Amino acid sequence: QVKSEESGGLLVQAGGSLRLSCVIPGRAFSRRAVGWFRQAPGKEREFVAGIGYPGGSLYYADSVKGRFAISRDNAKNTLDLQMNSLSPEDTGVYLCAGGAACTAVTCRMTRVYDSWGQGTQVTVSS
Repeated sequence: QVKSEESGGLLVQAGGSLRLSCVIPGRAFSRRAVGWFRQAPGKEREFVAGIGYPGGSLYYADSVKGRFAISRDNAKNTLDLQMNSLSPEDTGVYLCAGGAACTAVTCRMTRVYDSWGQGTQVTVSS
């Protein structure tokens, strides 16, 4: 199974910014929904941001809306997440994945996605 590869995670201070990148191999990248999720220790994996397919609508968790921006480059099979105004609550392992066609509701669900990567650690210090 195709696996994604994330990069860009770092230790940053509260209020800082980070840009995460992800490569999702495969020739069908442009015809897939893509998403970023995160998982903090002892917590379930949660949706952060996604780009739906078809249509390309952008979706964000309420907790990151206005601070994070997701983007994709279909020519390079890459998915980015620009994160601004980071807070300690944003700490976690960030994972990207490609998935099937989805809606505003289902794009937020882990079951829609496959090709998960190992994740990249983001730590925000107060």
